[in-house]
Amino acid sequence: MKPLERDICILRHIISYCEQIDQTVEHFGHEYTIFSVNQIYRNAAALCILQIGELVGKLTDEFREQYSAVPWRQIKAMRNIVAHSYGSVDPETTWEIIMEDIPVLKKYCRSILGK
Repeated sequence: MKPLERDICILRHIISYCEQIDQTVEHFGHEYTIFSVNQIYRNAAALCILQIGELVGKLTDEFREQYSAVPWRQIKAMRNIVAHSYGSVDPETTWEIIMEDIPVLKKYCRSILGK
């Protein structure tokens, strides 16, 4: 697989995880109070964030440079926080990510793909 094809495939997977986060929010509710007390809700969102960060790490450097408007490094850093914090990820930070950052990331990835 050529690097550009691989990057496009990775973007599709990132969009899929963004959509899974959307579905999780729809399932459990749009209220922070629900999110803050429901461990299953928090874990489902955190797993998707972790997977997105993992995928970002697989994008080629050329691709990340070409689309530098996306904070790829910060997305990867959030993955590391989720992966290595062992249950101490701040729910407020995670909530902000799923409410503010994920929709922007999904929209940007779709625009790159022309969808």
